[in-house]
Amino acid sequence: MEVYEAIKKRRSVRNFKEDPFPDELLFQLLEAARFAPTAGNVQPWKFFLVRNKEVQGKLAEAALGQSWMTTPPVIIVVCAEPARSAASYGKRGSTLYALQDTAAAVENILLCAVEKGLACCWVGAFREEIVARVLGLDTQKIRPVAMIPIGYPAEETSVPVKRPLEELIVFV
Repeated sequence: MEVYEAIKKRRSVRNFKEDPFPDELLFQLLEAARFAPTAGNVQPWKFFLVRNKEVQGKLAEAALGQSWMTTPPVIIVVCAEPARSAASYGKRGSTLYALQDTAAAVENILLCAVEKGLACCWVGAFREEIVARVLGLDTQKIRPVAMIPIGYPAEETSVPVKRPLEELIVFV
């Protein structure tokens, strides 16, 4: 699959089959994340793989009660390590670059999932302090940025309406 095709095919899926998928696919997604661009090649990220249904339920509750998150076999919680970025870039590194870098890793996971026939959703609406507590994170060192439930899609999703390109472009 060409990257442009994967970009146009990617959807936020919230209806999954419960079928597990091979660890090989999961590690390919994480390898794609590892190769995301990062300021100064700092790589300020950690990936928590959550398969335990009880823990998934707590994460879904932290995500404002999005119970559909417990259906797929795994949730990847993508976290930033702001101090890694701050070591090279100070406050801007910890408050911006660490988040940008993790966002790039998330997008690589999403696009790789499409290529592998998997579905996922970038979940950013959650109570960060609850997710940190559920995962036992030291919030002084690591910050949950996104959760990605991943599995096989239960159905095809429709193409979302996008704003016309003419509304988005400003020539300077």
